[in-house]
Amino acid sequence: MIAGDSAKKPLITLVGATATGKTGVAIQLAEALDGEIVGADSRQVYRQMAIGTAQPTAAQRARVPHHLIDFITPDDNLTLARYQSLAYAQIDDIHRRGKIPLLVGGTGQYVTAVIDGWSIPQVAPNAIFRAQLEAFARSSPAARDILFRRLQTLDAASAQIIHPNNLRRVIRALEVYEETGSRFSDLRRKKPPPYAILELGLTLERHTLYQRADARVDAMVEAGFVEEVAGLLVAGYDRHLPAMSGLGYSQMAAHLLDGLPLHGAVQDTKSATHDFIRRQLTWYRKYSGDVRWYNALAVKPQALIQVCADWLSEQNTVWGSSG
Repeated sequence: MIAGDSAKKPLITLVGATATGKTGVAIQLAEALDGEIVGADSRQVYRQMAIGTAQPTAAQRARVPHHLIDFITPDDNLTLARYQSLAYAQIDDIHRRGKIPLLVGGTGQYVTAVIDGWSIPQVAPNAIFRAQLEAFARSSPAARDILFRRLQTLDAASAQIIHPNNLRRVIRALEVYEETGSRFSDLRRKKPPPYAILELGLTLERHTLYQRADARVDAMVEAGFVEEVAGLLVAGYDRHLPAMSGLGYSQMAAHLLDGLPLHGAVQDTKSATHDFIRRQLTWYRKYSGDVRWYNALAVKPQALIQVCADWLSEQNTVWGSSG
């Protein structure tokens, strides 16, 4: 539990690429630390998408409270600013109840927006502008590159931190410029939140991550991933929604709607996941934070629990059983 209003309230983050095993480790940490988990995954936020986004299971959520997971519909628009605001609210509520918040996920922008205190432009979405750019992006193989080059011209600083394939972020940065006449990077400032922050990370060799990710894709298909995507399409969710651009969803939609053989959709999903892992690893290599990295196969959860316990005792907090 936490004691002392004068001390900075603690926040523990656990990051890492897809398939490093963050969920299982986070649950063990939260159980030992009397903590609760705040999700930092841009895909796990959606309802009806539990299989393809590898959301914590009902049994796992019964062990430890999870927040910002499985809470919006697939056609909802969760901006980075909105996520950040919701995350701060959840973290502060966990603190008020004397628990330890753990911010857990693989979406680097979500984590850094919270712990660095990004001041994100509060610019309302322009649906017409977005639809025009999304349609243009689908119009030809070169269209995405053209949009990204436009971003490089208008806002080079944003182009340095947004991956060319992240169409949603590219369009958002262009949208902010269109609406305000100012660059997204100029409008975004940092005001670190009043937390003492311990950053932990899990890592593995790339080929091991690929093997684990491939096995997970196979397990998802066995668990009913195709049926999950079919249910979303039947429910009227458009295949071009941002939520449906997640790993595996566009590939399974191509299987269901375009006649792509299932084995081809599975292989395409695995290839896309490998690409995503490469981008995640690149993000973390460039990340300027103070992450303590641990090999996910070598480190024991008890060792990480001890790291957290020692750190908490150094932060003018009292850690222990709430009972």
